[in-house]
Amino acid sequence: MDETPALFEITPSNDSWHTRRRVGFDLETTSRDPRVARIVSAALVIFDAEVERTDGVPPGPPERIVRTREWLVDPGVEIPMETTAIHGISTEYAQANGRLAAEAVAQITTALAEEFAAGNAVVVMNAPYDFTVLKFEAERHGVEFPEPVGVIDPLVIDKQVDKYRRGKRTLSHMCTHYEVELDGAHSATPDAWAAVEVACSQAERFPQLQIPLNELHRLQMGWKVEQSADLQEYLRRTRPDAEVSPAWPV
Repeated sequence: MDETPALFEITPSNDSWHTRRRVGFDLETTSRDPRVARIVSAALVIFDAEVERTDGVPPGPPERIVRTREWLVDPGVEIPMETTAIHGISTEYAQANGRLAAEAVAQITTALAEEFAAGNAVVVMNAPYDFTVLKFEAERHGVEFPEPVGVIDPLVIDKQVDKYRRGKRTLSHMCTHYEVELDGAHSATPDAWAAVEVACSQAERFPQLQIPLNELHRLQMGWKVEQSADLQEYLRRTRPDAEVSPAWPV
């Protein structure tokens, strides 16, 4: 079998992030603009490190344990119909069943801070959007925003390892490309789950990604700068004032 050509020179490590605890994170919100968007739902999907069973069951593949934490949030503002059409959560439903935004934001930031402090991989598709939303929400509600460290962004990685592939790079398209099942797109839990699966599929397909978490985090910061510069140059062919932020993960 032919090996996938390497687009960068990295030596795989035995201490790879994708064999350890991974946590998918996703938000559904009220707006595409992360500076004004309010959180409507959030999810953490926790993939614990695979372990061998010791309960007398005959030997087999390591068992994968997956747990989820979910938040339905009353954002305190009207949820536009166009975003309700995407994630299915109406203003009335959120008001009747959701937690107060201040309470939910505090819980979400605390949960993420614990994962960052423990050195666990937090997988977020298009990380700058979700973390910018959360940062502004934290400021609104007087909550401390944790510095995102150890982040894995399948979008940044995909643009680096397969930069010349044509077509869209939405989560749905990437799930198709990496042969990951996505059931219930545009809901926080399925999207967070699928992001982890895509990231792990990327690591399997491109062994150069099988490295320690802090190293891959640092590399993605550089890749995002290059990708933003390329996009900005392209946009300025028709919009001379176009600016693309190189910031990552927030």
